[in-house]
Amino acid sequence: MEIANLTPAERRVWWAFPRGETVDFRRGPDDGPEDGGSWGPERTVRAEVLRTLLLGGTSADGHVAALRVEGARITGTLDLRYGEVARPVRLAHCRFEESPQLYGARTRHLTLSGSVLPGLSAATAQVDGMLRLAGCRFDAALSLGGARVSGAVFLDGARITGPPGEPALRLDRMTIEADLWARSLVVEGGAWMTGSTVNGLVNLGGAELRAEGRDALDAEALTVGSDLMANGLRCTGRLNLRGVTVPGQLSLVRARLSNPGGVAFWASSATVGELWLREAEPIDGTVNLRIARFGLVYITPEVWPREVRLEGMTFGTLLPRLPAKPRVEVLERDEAGYVPHSYEQLAAAYLAVGDDKAARNVQLAKQRRRRGTLRLYGKVWGYLQDYAVGYGFRPMRAAGWLVALMLVGSLAYQAHPPQPLKPGEAPPFNPPFYTLDLLLPIIDFGQEKAFKPTGAYQWLAYTLILAGWVLATTIVAGVTRAVSRS
Repeated sequence: MEIANLTPAERRVWWAFPRGETVDFRRGPDDGPEDGGSWGPERTVRAEVLRTLLLGGTSADGHVAALRVEGARITGTLDLRYGEVARPVRLAHCRFEESPQLYGARTRHLTLSGSVLPGLSAATAQVDGMLRLAGCRFDAALSLGGARVSGAVFLDGARITGPPGEPALRLDRMTIEADLWARSLVVEGGAWMTGSTVNGLVNLGGAELRAEGRDALDAEALTVGSDLMANGLRCTGRLNLRGVTVPGQLSLVRARLSNPGGVAFWASSATVGELWLREAEPIDGTVNLRIARFGLVYITPEVWPREVRLEGMTFGTLLPRLPAKPRVEVLERDEAGYVPHSYEQLAAAYLAVGDDKAARNVQLAKQRRRRGTLRLYGKVWGYLQDYAVGYGFRPMRAAGWLVALMLVGSLAYQAHPPQPLKPGEAPPFNPPFYTLDLLLPIIDFGQEKAFKPTGAYQWLAYTLILAGWVLATTIVAGVTRAVSRS
């Protein structure tokens, strides 16, 4: 295996490969590849030399062959498509003049950390070990769609700029057996992770994803083995987590999500253990969590945007502990209008922690919101129930009405007692018990049947009877609702 006319730099790499030795062309720790286009032949290696070593190189006796090069300028295309690379590859802090082609290739550990590349095509590739791309700069798309990595993937500190209108980072349909580390990742043009599986942790802490007016991160149907940590995430464009499965935490602590005029956070049909939006900035854009399932949700009312879609969302615990009013105000922003299930979920969350008062306030708010969907007669009846007894959730108000009406009736009939229907047979007239006989439709003290008012006092009796029926009906309805939910 020979290539003619090897340069001195290439001979260093050629002789180091069989022994697995590192060839470092850097002049110091600050000698990075950003200005690598000006590097001369003393640190320039042709891609065909590297390809020949990777596909046909052998180990020296007693050594394990490996390609380990740092600080080189690599010219030409490193074309390993469909190739079998049995040696570890480390091309760190290098400057690639053309995008490496690894489509369908199979490699061992692959490290390109700190390098500058026009792009990288490694769709459907298989890496038997770690894939390290931390600190890389990609001036075109990084494509790993359909790839399989048996270890972890490292994208910490990488910067990727894609072509206009297309995703800059493609990790869709990938399988990562360990973790995905992408802290402080910067992507201009959006990232795809649709249908991917990460058996460990996904960490996007401090990442910046920008794709205005479209998906900044499309991770629909992503499956994560433990947690999806995105603390401090800056997302300009839609954060699409529709249908994701995260058994642990989906953490958006101190995150900033912005997609004005569109959906900023879409996690409908997601199944998540815990959703954390603690200390997050107010979301600029719609939030869609329809039919999502959460074990715990931490979010303060001010984080919610003006428009939400929460129909069918279920959760067990809602934090932080707050009164019902600010939580109910969020439900009133739902684009679907009156959504009974959302109120039931919120009331159930308060009941689960023993806050019966807040649960009653949620149920009362639900009835008031429902009233707006009824016809005129339903609205009138609703206002009457609300004003009288708060739809049964304000029982003391009903007691107050009863006391007030009893006092009015007692004073009126004390001043003008009605005549007995059968003189000599009627019991002694008692104004308070006569009024109670009129107000309470079930209890009979024998006063109402024994006396008959006339004139205006007869109309007062009719009013007391009608008020008694209204109060009794609303109290029974309210008690029934309360008992059915306790």
